[in-house]
Order: sequence, then structure tokens, then C-alpha cells
Amino acid sequence: MKSKQPTQFTVADYLLTRLKQLQVTEVFQIPGDYVKHFTQALEHFDGVTAIGTANELDAAYAADAYARTKGLGAVSLQYGVSTYSALNAIAGAWVERSPVVVISATPGADARNMTNMYQVLFHHSTGNMEADQEIFEHVTIDAVTLSTSADAPTIIDELLINALTYQRPVYIACYKEVWGEPCPKPDKKPLKARVMESVPADLNNAVTQAWSMITASKNPLIFAGVEILRHGLSDLLQELIDASGFLYTTTTLGKTVLDEKGDKFIGTYSDAASISTVTQTVQNADMILTLGAIITDDYLWYVQNKYAQTVICNDDGMRAGYFMYEGVRLRDFMEALIKMFKANAKTYPIKAKAPAQPKWPNPWKENEDPNWVNDDSKLTFNKFFQHSMKYLTDNKMLDKIVFTLGVSSSLYVATNAYGLYQNSFISSAAWQIVGFETGAAAGAQLGSGKRAIAIAGDGGFMMICQSLSTLAKYKINAVIFVMSNVVYGIEQVYVDMNAFNPGDQNKFDTFDILPEWDYMALAQAFGANGIRVHNPEELNNAWKTISTTQDKPTLVEVVIHKKDLPGQMQRLGAE
Repeated sequence: MKSKQPTQFTVADYLLTRLKQLQVTEVFQIPGDYVKHFTQALEHFDGVTAIGTANELDAAYAADAYARTKGLGAVSLQYGVSTYSALNAIAGAWVERSPVVVISATPGADARNMTNMYQVLFHHSTGNMEADQEIFEHVTIDAVTLSTSADAPTIIDELLINALTYQRPVYIACYKEVWGEPCPKPDKKPLKARVMESVPADLNNAVTQAWSMITASKNPLIFAGVEILRHGLSDLLQELIDASGFLYTTTTLGKTVLDEKGDKFIGTYSDAASISTVTQTVQNADMILTLGAIITDDYLWYVQNKYAQTVICNDDGMRAGYFMYEGVRLRDFMEALIKMFKANAKTYPIKAKAPAQPKWPNPWKENEDPNWVNDDSKLTFNKFFQHSMKYLTDNKMLDKIVFTLGVSSSLYVATNAYGLYQNSFISSAAWQIVGFETGAAAGAQLGSGKRAIAIAGDGGFMMICQSLSTLAKYKINAVIFVMSNVVYGIEQVYVDMNAFNPGDQNKFDTFDILPEWDYMALAQAFGANGIRVHNPEELNNAWKTISTTQDKPTLVEVVIHKKDLPGQMQRLGAE
């Protein structure tokens, strides 16, 4: 129970009230003396809970995942030493469109005057007291530092509106004393995203050009990305699929923009890591309607081969073939296309042009490394997902979980999973940071209300294993699967894939070899359950144990031979 709240309403209380109105009921934090007025206000504030994390990346990854599941997240950090440590995570939130509010405090007016008079270097400062804001301006849509409480309500409101509108992080710091200064209370109406309207002429021209490409095509396909989720356009996407009859796929980052239960979903497209039917459908498409997608270098084949046949609309504008239309918004464009399909449903049978949905194969067997196919006494990456997905499906658990993945071999294998529910696949597929999945677990579970299932490489887990302690501290029963092969497998693939060939003469590079950890001892030290599995039977038993665990996290070491190279990674490495 919170202690009695101070009677004076402050700038910190104003921000917390606005966050609470926007359903932000947890703020992840690292304490510090400069930011003490905010952290003390948070401790006493009714309806918003402070989640004290093990380190800054833990806090920021959690806030990022929270934002992806709940619509907005917040992290409170100490000046300099803390904000700089969290910068990596906030850069990922910037790239992947996650609206995180970064809250901090700087040395106050007294410290600044002493610096000017006596050249005192205050702790945690580089000497440039504006450096924090200057750095975060590169990875936020808005960054401000309040030197006074004057106009604080207006500035805070504008900052939060920008985060909601652009689905990007924002940064707010105050001089140390300002968070504790008196402030008027906000009104009771929650803030909303600003309505961004298209330029009418641009929209009309864009739709006309797109429609001409659509009607001329014989094998059209919809390619959906993460901005559909971020801007709340999933229902609109479903309406467009229904109106057009087109099949659809998604980017890795955009996986689960819709429930993967519909009869138009062909599977996630992850370039060479895709299952063969998805690759063939994309290659055969002669018009790809790409909506809300962030196109990274994971999609170079698509860029190099389908550019002229692509209609693409996202936050950066719209392009139809080689024609550019900057003043077009994604929502407006989708709504206009839906009207076109409905208006032409009788005179032009678009639905007849869509190919039949390919029969979904067994993606795990298709991608299994031949050395391991017939050996059920061992687990491989594909066997792990094969048995885990079967257990989750058979026990009707898919609607109760959210996956978190950083960049690892598991990410590309996991893209082959089918049947997941909307917004249940959170990944660092664009920023591609190692370790994201473990830090993200707390935020994903608290934000979604579903159980977080993190699948980590052992190298990634080693970077941020302290997150397990945070989960235990708050009795969050998330599950961390560590794919324990004692090497940076995904790195070795791109250095020298021959290392995975059988035989001792094919060696891994020294820099890709990891130390061997006693994960069971670590789990016990951090207050988590620990399970080690070597084969499918042990994995299924682990899932049964996990299913009944309520009040603590579980760390599962999945023992995999270092030479196991899933087919997905083999194809990616061969490109």
C-alpha cells in the first residue's frame, strides 16, 4: 500500500496523472538523486506503480515492450550515467515505432550557477549539461528540458500528444527542483493523438495510380507491417483484405498485425528464412500492396526485384511504382482503397484474381538440418518450436501468451510459427539488438496482461540476465527459454558458416564461443524456477510445469548442439 501522498500537486504529479489517464499504470525506473522529486512522487502516486529494475537496459526494454502492448510506456532514469545506458534501447524504440516516455532530471539551477562561477563538474555530467537532451533528440520525436514549472502543463501535453501521434519515443527532463514545484492539475479528459490528414490532391492521385496497378495485376498480394499495429489500423486492414479478397503476408516486425487464423494469411515473409510456399507466393506476385511496413536489409530481394511492382504506404508517405506522393497518410489511403474495391465489386471481380491460399506445410520439418532430422533424442531449434507450438495449440494457450524475441537464430525460426494471436509477437527485428527479449518480458506481460514467453540465445541472455531478478522481485511468472548452444550462432553464420559442418576440423571463431553457465544455479540465485531440457519429452514436461507456475518466473535451459544450424539460418547465410 502506498504511503500518504503529499498535499501539494507538482509537475511530477501532472505527468503521472496524464500517464494514468492513458492507461500507463506501471513506470519502469532506475533511481537517482537528480530525479528524486519525480521518483518520490511516483512512490506516493495512487494508480501508477514503480517497477524498479536491475539496470537501465532492463528498464528501457521493459518500457518499450509495455508500449508495444498497451499503447504507451514510460521509463524514469537518472541523468547522464543512466540515460546513456538506456540509449540503445530507446534507439530501438525509435526505429521500431514504440512510444516510450523517457523521464529524467538534470542538475538544477544552483548547480548550473556553481558551474558557471567556479567551473565545478557535477557528478554524472560530461561538462555539457544539455548533452542528454542533445543526444536523445536523435532517437525521439520530441525532447525537452524544463528549467521552470511555467508552462509545464502545455509542454507535457504537447510531448505526450507527439508520442501518440507519431508512435515514437519522447524525452522529458526537468531541472532537479522543477519536478517538485507546484503545478495546476490537468483536466480529466485523456490526451489523444493528433489527426494527421492527407493532402487531398496527393491522396486522389495516389489512389488513382495504385488502382491502375491493382487492376492490371494478375497475382496481387498484401504485405503488412508494424505501423498497422502501432496506429490501430488492424481492423481497417482486415476490412481491406475482405473487400479485395487478396492473400496477405507480414514482415517479421509486423508479425501478428492480425490474428493468424484467417484464411488469407499465407505466413510471415522473412526473405530466405521464410517457408517455401511463402517465398513462392511473394516471388509470383506481380503487385504487392505494402502497408505500414518498415523495409530493412532483411528484404533486399524484395527491394531489388519488386520495386516497380510495389505500392507502398507508411509513415514516410506513399509510392506507387516510381511515383511518389508525400502528402498521403496510411489511414486515408487504406480507407480510400476500401471504397474503390467496394465500388467496383460488381463491375470488376477483384476477388477472382487472388490465388488460392497455399496449404500450410510443416515448417519445422521443412527447415530441419539434415544431420538431426531422425534423432529424436536431441532438441534442435526447429524441434523446439515444433513441440512448443504443438503444446501451446493443443492446450489452447496461444491466446494467453505473448512472445518476445531479440535477434538470434530463434527469431528467424520463430517467424515460421503460424496461428498466433494479434500483437502476440514482439521482436527487435529491425534494430536487431541482442538481449532485447529477456528485458522485454516484464513490460510485455504487464502491458498485455498475457504471459510473456521470451526465447533468447545464450549470448543475448548473458547480456541482460539480471532481468530475471526483476521478474522474480515482482512475482511475474514470465518464462525465459535460453537456447543453450554455447556459441553466438547467428554471428558465426555470417562470419564462416563452414564452422557448422560436422567434424572437429571445422571450428568456431574464438570470439563467437561463449562461457558455459550453470543456469540452474543462476535461476536459484535470482529466485526463479530452473529447468534443463535435452529432448522433446523433457520439453513437453517443462511446459506442463510452466503451466502450473503462478508466482515466479521460470528459466528453461534448452540444450542444443553447437553444430545445429536450422535451415532458415543456412539459407540466410548463403545469400
